Amino acid sequence: MSKDKIYDPFLGFRKISGRWEKRLNGLLYMMTDNNEFVRLLKVGTESHARYMELLRKNQELMAGVINIPTKKDVANVAKLSLQTEEKIDILEEQIWNLQDSLGSLNNENLAMFQEIVSIVQQMKDEFPKMAQEVAETQQLKEEIHELRQGLVDLTEIKQELATLKNLLPKGKTKDKEKELVLTGAGTKEERS
Repeated sequence: MSKDKIYDPFLGFRKISGRWEKRLNGLLYMMTDNNEFVRLLKVGTESHARYMELLRKNQELMAGVINIPTKKDVANVAKLSLQTEEKIDILEEQIWNLQDSLGSLNNENLAMFQEIVSIVQQMKDEFPKMAQEVAETQQLKEEIHELRQGLVDLTEIKQELATLKNLLPKGKTKDKEKELVLTGAGTKEERS
């Protein structure tokens, strides 16, 4: 039984198709080698091309009358849809880039606002101290003004004393000065 061969129909079909292919190739080679056949084939191809062009024009004309799309219209629509998809992809990419940049700008703005808030808080905390220092400075200014006024009064008193000294006779000036000084302080008798 192992020596019996199983019939395979595809094997026979392959053999037959191989033989047909060889014979057709040989026939075509012989025909293409013939100049008359080539000229006849050329004329047939040209007439077929003219017929196909005429048929295409008639189809477009009839499609225009009936208002249905032609292969050319469908091809144009397909091309436009591809271009539209590419443009939409480009726009989506630009929108994503804008969203990313806006997100980073928002983060930067948030950080800046937080810094401003901390500075304002620090200024708010330091304002009472500065107000107290300004008040103390104003008080010191008033005290300095009072001291200056006192110095002006002292210089006026000195000038008056100098004019009084000049009014007294020169020999008696020492005794009179003592009296003046003593009268300002009071006499011994008045103290007791």
